[in-house]
Amino acid sequence: MIVGFYQCPSPKGDLHAGLATVEKALGEASDAKVDMLVLPEAFLPGYGATTQTKPAEWNTVANRLSKLCRRYTTALTIGLPEYNLGQVFNTAVVIGPDGGTLAHYRKIQLFGSSEKEIYVTGNRYVAFNYRGKRWGLLICYDVEFPEHVRALARAGAEIVLVPTANMMPFVNVNQIMVPSRAAENGINIVYANYSGSEGGISYTGMSSIYGSDGSSLVSSRENTGLYIAELPDSRCKHGIPLSTQLADLQQLE
Repeated sequence: MIVGFYQCPSPKGDLHAGLATVEKALGEASDAKVDMLVLPEAFLPGYGATTQTKPAEWNTVANRLSKLCRRYTTALTIGLPEYNLGQVFNTAVVIGPDGGTLAHYRKIQLFGSSEKEIYVTGNRYVAFNYRGKRWGLLICYDVEFPEHVRALARAGAEIVLVPTANMMPFVNVNQIMVPSRAAENGINIVYANYSGSEGGISYTGMSSIYGSDGSSLVSSRENTGLYIAELPDSRCKHGIPLSTQLADLQQLE
């Protein structure tokens, strides 16, 4: 199983530029035979550019993403605002290589007053099957909370995909929290962040793919581009099957 992230600056509200970046990323991922590509949180129109008002061009976005995934026969996980009956959710959408929607997840752990002023809180975990694997979805701040990752592990997730918009000075999240979540649950995590800056936000970059022992399989501090890793088939930690680990944890609770 080959997974990848594409780290890059925010399109800063320019949907056309953002879609061009998505196409570039999918093209490179297709050439590298990537099974699943992950882009950052609220990538369209950009984390700092998202408001409660739907952009005039928004109706074309879902159709365009579907066509791009079909063209490049590559699955894509991307952060988007979800406009639903006057409410806005911070959502991660998974589009399959046939252009159909595999899953979508609404962020549970909103970060700070700025997000809470825009978004409505999600209320359920999402896990899905794709190419013989069980996948889970979280968004940015969610992954810092052990209970959210553990819930997905208990739902059978082997790989957790995390579009994110982590900013300075919170490098401890990239360096400590995310690999810890991978190791303590014996799962793989793909953590896709922005690089550069947007308005008053300076992003940490440092996107990574973490193995089930918490080690970084691939990472990028600031550079723009596609980074990939082939994940091992086994789902265990330190040689102990995860099902055994979780049974032990349940006995302690």
